[in-house]
Amino acid sequence: MILEMKVPSPGESITEVEIAEWLVSDGDYVEKDQAIAEVDSDKATLELPAEESGIITLKAEEGDAVAVGEVVCLIDTSAEKPKDGAVKTEEKKVDKTEVAVEHEEPARKEVVKESYAKGVPSPAARKILDEKGIDPASLNGTGKEGRITKEDAVQSVPSMGSPTGGSRGEHRTKLSMLRRKVAERLVAAKNETAMLTTFNEVDMSAVFELRKQYKEIFKDKHDVSLGFMSFFTKAVIRALKMFPSVNSMIDGKEMLTFDFCDISIAVSGPKGLMVPVIRNAENLTFRGIEAEVKRLALRAREGQITVDEMTGGTFTISNGGVFGSMLSTPIINPPQSGILGMHNIVERPVVKEGTIVIAPIMYVALSYDHRIIDGKESVGFLVAVKEALENPVELLMEGSPEKSLEL
Repeated sequence: MILEMKVPSPGESITEVEIAEWLVSDGDYVEKDQAIAEVDSDKATLELPAEESGIITLKAEEGDAVAVGEVVCLIDTSAEKPKDGAVKTEEKKVDKTEVAVEHEEPARKEVVKESYAKGVPSPAARKILDEKGIDPASLNGTGKEGRITKEDAVQSVPSMGSPTGGSRGEHRTKLSMLRRKVAERLVAAKNETAMLTTFNEVDMSAVFELRKQYKEIFKDKHDVSLGFMSFFTKAVIRALKMFPSVNSMIDGKEMLTFDFCDISIAVSGPKGLMVPVIRNAENLTFRGIEAEVKRLALRAREGQITVDEMTGGTFTISNGGVFGSMLSTPIINPPQSGILGMHNIVERPVVKEGTIVIAPIMYVALSYDHRIIDGKESVGFLVAVKEALENPVELLMEGSPEKSLEL
């Protein structure tokens, strides 16, 4: 029986996918549920499992865009699984005339006597080559018997702006469907929103002290690290409740404001930037946030993230600091209206109570859609984030780190 495998629908609004990579070859025997291909949609990269066991025949090539419901391969379910090592190969038929030719004596090559003038520059040519530091051996003479003429020397001297050596190769790589969609969304965000960015700096000393004191205990009890993302997510949730316009988006002629916080986190995956969502982050503890961040990040990096896990989100947090970024202006993730950019933490001199001290400082940036978020709300939001991170015990932990960290 020949089974036609069709492209399943990865999610709503997705009408086609792209064959990113075949994980099997034409004619291979595949097992049921074995991953046979990776397909890119405009939202995620997904694996395509075999629906039955049998011999596979591929009907699409890598890079092809195929519609949802289109046949991409055939599986012969009646074929028997080949025994290990039992690979049949046809014996090559050797043509007797081929063998005869192989044993024929090679034809004698005519020996051409080299001329003493070959590669020798004329006096005028030598002067030009010496002035320009060009080795005569690098040129092919066009003069009599291979002599290097003045014209040869002149033509060998590169003009201003001409390449003088080194590799100048180039190659083209087709952008994946996911990368093309990301590019479209980034351009749309720049062109269709009134995007502005406001900046501030955060003294991370208090967070550092909490992590230093509780990091090992937290990890031993919860089997997950106490990172910065839980502190930032908690600080963002507090600020979103204080400034609900930042937790809103434009829907036609209306502003849609959410009473929940679905926080998108930007993750760099093998196929490009992915933004999975932490649902109802306002209900999660520090442990819950760290566990969800770890789960989503691993799934994104292993290419297992689903479209549902990347759909929605009311606000985004992007941590460019893990790559060493000091400061940047993050781009809004449409249709959201705000994104917070975290950056690297560097010890810098700051003034505290009239004294210059060294403290771990992080620059933070909030990009926002000025169409629905005014300067007062955007600056107030970022100040609220700063205040919470600089006083986390009181503002994020209700005065009890042990209780908040479930220790």
